[in-house]
Amino acid sequence: MVSATSGDGLLLLDFTDARGTAPIVDTPGGRCRKLIGLDLDPDVTRFVCNPLSGQLLRLPDIDGTKKTASSNNFGILTRSAHGHGPPDRYVVAELRDDRDAEEGSFVMRRFFPETGVWEKLVGLPSPLPLPRRMDIYHEVLAFAGRLWWVDLSWGAVSADPFSDRPELSFVELPSASVLPVPSTIAEYDAAREVQGVYRRLGVSEGRLRYVELSQKMPFLLSSFVLDEDGRSWTLEHQMALGVLWEKIDPPPEEHYPRIGVVDPLNSSLMYVTIGNLALAVDMGRVLVRGSLIDEPGAVASTLFLKPCVLPPWLRSSRIPSAGTLSSNKDNTRSKTLSDILVRADRDKKN
Repeated sequence: MVSATSGDGLLLLDFTDARGTAPIVDTPGGRCRKLIGLDLDPDVTRFVCNPLSGQLLRLPDIDGTKKTASSNNFGILTRSAHGHGPPDRYVVAELRDDRDAEEGSFVMRRFFPETGVWEKLVGLPSPLPLPRRMDIYHEVLAFAGRLWWVDLSWGAVSADPFSDRPELSFVELPSASVLPVPSTIAEYDAAREVQGVYRRLGVSEGRLRYVELSQKMPFLLSSFVLDEDGRSWTLEHQMALGVLWEKIDPPPEEHYPRIGVVDPLNSSLMYVTIGNLALAVDMGRVLVRGSLIDEPGAVASTLFLKPCVLPPWLRSSRIPSAGTLSSNKDNTRSKTLSDILVRADRDKKN
C-alpha cells in the first residue's frame, strides 16, 4: 500500500503481512472461502520506492520489531542541494502526541539513509491552541519543505524533519469546518468514518488546499486555499454534484459521492468516487469525466488513492542512500519487491 508520497515522485510503501482463517463454506453461489479471522497485530515492512525505475530500498525495522501497525503516521520529504531536480537527501518521519508527558508535547520518529537508524525526538513543544489531542490518520503531506500531519476535524501540524530540533506549527481548518471533540467512542468512530471520505487536505499548484463534500443532496463540493500568510483560508471553488442526478433518483447511501484526491497540477480539478467509478470533476468549467477503477457493484475506497507527480528525471534517478540502510549492504542495491520479501521471509525462518 502507498502510505505517502514525496513532492517529487518517491513513494513510501507499507507491506503488511497478516495471517487469516478462511475455511471453505457453502454459499448460494457455490462453495468458496470465507474470511472469519484475521491477525490484528500483523508484521509491517516499509520501503521507499521509485515508481518509474522500480528501485526499492527497505527501511530497517523500528526498535527491531515489525509489530508497528499502530505507527501509521509516516511521511516522506526530499531535499535537493540545487533546489530542484533529483533529490540528494530524504527523511521518513512520524509525529504523534507524547502521551507520557505531563504537559502537551509531541514525539517524532525519523529515519535518514545516511545514518541508517531510526531516531527518536521527545518533548517537542506543542503548537496547539487548545489542550486537545490530534487524531492523525489522513496521509502525511509533503509541502513547502515540511511534513504536514492532519486531523480532519481540526487542523494540521507541520514540521521540518530535517531540522536538528524541529519546530512545530499549527494551521486550523476553515472555522466552519472545525468539529467538536466526540464525547463517546461511538461518536468518535462515526466521525472518523465520515471524515475519511468527505474531507481531504492536498497540495495543488504549489498551494495547500482543503476540500470537503456535503453528505446530502445537493452534495456541495467546496475547495479552500490557504492564504500566503499560512493563517487563513479562502473559498476558491464550489460545485453541487447533485446536478449528476437532476433527472434521476438520488443514489443509495453506499453510492454517495466521496472525495478522492486533489489534482496536484490543476487546482480546479478534484477526483471523487461514486461506487466503482472515479470522476475527474473540473470545478471551474463544471465538467465531469469518469472511468471504472473497481469491480462492478463495488465501492472504491478513497483511502487508497494518492496523488503523485512524476517528473521526467525520475526514471533515470536513484533514491538517495549512503549504503547504510542496514548491516547487510546488499539491501542498498535495486531489487524488486518480491526479491526483498522473499529474502525477509527466509531471514525470519532462519
